[in-house]
Amino acid sequence: MDNLQTRVEEIKRRVSGGLIVSCQAHSSLPIGRPGFIAAMAETAQMFGAVGVRIESPENIAAVRPLVSVPIFGLYKISDSATEVYITPTFLSAKQVAEAGSDAVAIDATMRSRANGERIQDICRMIKEEIGLPILADVSNFDEGVRAAEEFGCEFISTTLSGYTRDSGPTPTDPDFATVEKLSKRLTVPVFAEGRLASPSHIRRAFESGAFACVVGSAITGLDHLVKEFVAACGNRKAQS
Repeated sequence: MDNLQTRVEEIKRRVSGGLIVSCQAHSSLPIGRPGFIAAMAETAQMFGAVGVRIESPENIAAVRPLVSVPIFGLYKISDSATEVYITPTFLSAKQVAEAGSDAVAIDATMRSRANGERIQDICRMIKEEIGLPILADVSNFDEGVRAAEEFGCEFISTTLSGYTRDSGPTPTDPDFATVEKLSKRLTVPVFAEGRLASPSHIRRAFESGAFACVVGSAITGLDHLVKEFVAACGNRKAQS
């Protein structure tokens, strides 16, 4: 068994049927500092998370010494010339790998990229030059099938469902239907990700065929949670 396949089988063994926590926060926030991201990741592992999803080489490097669970690394790079921002280039994938990731998460949609790179070429180069498994973030069934069967991505995640033009308007609930369709079609693991906000969502995702579940904002999104609770207060403070 070659080294890449060995890595894939080890990750599969470790994350099957479990929870992967996405420990992310915008770098402008106090909790977006690498030390806080690392603390979130370490805490997630302490309480049973089987993996963590970490953004940026700086944060990945901070997390790596503190956790033994697989790190699914990504690098968000905004560019006004493209809608693609999750590990959009081969260089960004290489930086994620060098920081200590066990797998590289990339936008696996067919949308054009600012520098003209093609997703199929990025996937090929990751395999040939980096040798790490790819977690393909997709927005619909067709993209998931293409990523797995044409580009050879080892893991598929519904991360972008509801967040691209090709997946329609953003719904309130997770996209269980796409998880189920992909799980029935593909032989590679399918992760349920996106709007998983409660334990009942997790149970339903596994019932739909998910190999593992990825939860971010509902667990680590302190800024979003505070906003929601503050909004629930209405204008009571102003009236008091």
